[in-house]
Parts: sequence; C-alpha cells; structure tokens
Amino acid sequence: MCFLFFACQNRNGDPLSAPTGSTLQGDGQQVDTSQQLVVPAWFTAASARQLGQELDSIFEQLHRKKGFNGTVLVTKWDQVVYRGAFGYADLKKKDTLSTETVFQLASVSKQFTAMAIMMLKEEGRLDYDDSLHHHLPTLPYRGITIRQLLTHRSGLSNYTYFSDKLWPDRSQYMTNEDVLRLMAAHKPDPYFQPDVRFDYSNTGYALLASVVEQVAGMPFARYLQTRIFTPLKMHNTFTFSPEELEKRSNVATGYTGGRRLRTPDYLDGVLGDKGVYSTVEDLYKWDQALYTQKLVKQQTLEEAFTGTRRKRKRDEDYGFGWRIRELERGDTVVYHAGLWHGYATYMLRNPKEHSALIVLSNVPNGSLRFVKELQEYLHPARPEARPAGSIATASPSPASRSEQEEEQLEGGDPAP
Repeated sequence: MCFLFFACQNRNGDPLSAPTGSTLQGDGQQVDTSQQLVVPAWFTAASARQLGQELDSIFEQLHRKKGFNGTVLVTKWDQVVYRGAFGYADLKKKDTLSTETVFQLASVSKQFTAMAIMMLKEEGRLDYDDSLHHHLPTLPYRGITIRQLLTHRSGLSNYTYFSDKLWPDRSQYMTNEDVLRLMAAHKPDPYFQPDVRFDYSNTGYALLASVVEQVAGMPFARYLQTRIFTPLKMHNTFTFSPEELEKRSNVATGYTGGRRLRTPDYLDGVLGDKGVYSTVEDLYKWDQALYTQKLVKQQTLEEAFTGTRRKRKRDEDYGFGWRIRELERGDTVVYHAGLWHGYATYMLRNPKEHSALIVLSNVPNGSLRFVKELQEYLHPARPEARPAGSIATASPSPASRSEQEEEQLEGGDPAP
C-alpha cells in the first residue's frame, strides 16, 4: 500500500521556520549551534513546510488505514518540522490525544538509565569496568562489569521470565530490590558466561538502576527526577508508580493489538529497563539536551554512541542504551524501540544533521512497522533529496506469536 503525498494542514501546529543558527534548548534558553551545525542551502522555510505537509499525509493515512493511534514529532536541523496526534488516549472515553499526552516509553527508558550511569562515572563515583559484585554484593554472580550490563553482554537470564515462576503474589508489584532478592535466593542460571556475546537483557538494565541507587544513595526514580527530568524541564516525565499514575490525568491508556485494555501488572514496578513515562514534546527537550553538555561531556556521549559488538550483525550495533546503525548515505544514527504492556515506542536521532523521529503509541497493532521505510524517506541516500511521490509500507503479516511472546521478543523491545 502506498501513501501519496498531498498538501494539507498540519494537525497540531505549522512547522517552524528554517533554522537561524540557534536552537531552543531544554532550559528554554537560546544556545548558538552555528559552529557545530551547518545547515544546507536546500533546507529552507518552504522545504520545511513541505516536509511537514508530507509527514501529515503519511500519518493521516497510517491512522485511517493501519489504525495508528499515537503521537509523533519530527525534527530536522534542530527545528520541529512536524508534530501530530492521532486517535484517543482512552478508546472508551474518546479522549483525544495531544502531543502533551504521556505514554509509557517501554525500552526507550533504557537511555535514561544509561545516562544516570554516565553521570555517576563522570563524577568519579563508579567506573564502567567496576565489578557488579562490588556495588551489589548480594548477587551470586562474579566476573560481570557495569560495562557489560550497559552493552547487553552479561549473560544473565531475563527476570521477566524467571520471576514468572518465583514471584509469589501477582497482586503485588515487584521492585528492583525484589529482583535482587530473587536472584540471590534462587540463583537463576545465566544464559552464558559474561562477555561471550550480545544478548538483549532487561535484567541488566534493572540491575543498573540498582547500581544507581547504591552509588547515589537515593531511589532511582528520585535520581532521574532531580538530576535529569527537572533540570531539562521535562515536566510531563516521570517513572512508574501507582500513586504517580493516579494523580496524572494526561496518561494514555495501553491497549493490546486487538484494542483490549492492558493494565500494569506486577512486573511494572521494576525500573531501569522500562518504566519511564513521557511525551513527544519532553523527548524533544531530551534530544536537544544531548547536543549540549548539561548532563555529561560530549566525549562521554561519544562513547555511549560507539558500537561494542565484536561481530556486527545486520550492520547494527549497540552502545550505552542506544542501538546504532549506519545509513546508506554514510550517516550514523542512534535509536531505540520499545514494546511493553500496550505501548509501542520509537526514537531515532541523526546527530550529523540534528534530526529526530519520535513516535509514541498506545495501541501496538503493527502500525509502527513502517518506521524503517519512514527512516529511509527522512534520510535518503542523497541528503538533499527524498523519494518523490510515495512511501510504501507493507501490510502487517499475520500474528505468529501470542501477545506475551511478542511483548517479550528481545525482552520487550521490538527492533523495526
């Protein structure tokens, strides 16, 4: 099926004008970017408007034809060229979505966990090659480093699987401390020895959150709030807790692909691998902050965006909380996807041109399978030209897995 481009009104605001050499950062201040970012002559106010109109056409048809229900924000050269919202936050109440609606980020949360570790490393309070046992001495596993947790090379078994048998009361939320206790008491067999190979691990990032708590001397949720979310003015961003969800009125309800209500369960209390809630607008603030040194030095970020696999698979690699891929035209993009309990999420950044694609959905019905082609459209082989006329998106193939199996593919993280 093809999505034909046609001019139409942007659903939630016109695209901004062409770049002027400065950008609005997370603290609301203008920061000069002209030295590190050269905007090509072909990117004008007119081309930005045209791109916004084309993107609106694409997402409007994805909404009508594929059932896309969610929000989107797209930037080029530090400028928002498109923002849109399609469908409902609550299908029963027919509450219309907006770009200020909050979604569970699923595995996109991992980049915040990695950032917390990087901040502590810069402060000299830990090192990437520290033994995990040094920070979490109750764990019955030796030879695992913080770096191996960051890069999914620990070999540890997935807590979302072994806790299914070991957690006694499904009406009670597990915590990160509970994961530590289960691992200490039952010693689940690791999948392989540390640093043998890459294996996507939710357990690793849950343990990283526990490391943050031990080193920082405060709850992981508070650390993220005080050190990242509040300084960047991400006012609609927080971590999971029943109390927090109860007092928030702008949170999208999660649904299954069949549009059945999907509520949190006992696994949602574990943070680090998932559990951050946010909006496309707040994620734009996060994206822009990564071009500054507000949180960590650029040298530190470069390591986070550097691949770690010894044998590259499908031209893709993994850094610290980010997947890494080289485009046909040579640009290196960093991205992450997420799928968890009724939410499907995707965030891609092209640091070379300061562009981003942010998509949040509360109906994971396969409508996000178009993102690879949309990525190719936004970042064509020739930077100054995009494919003319249409973008093809394959129809979703028949489901071959149960919902639970689909959500736990790669630990709840789809890789479009």
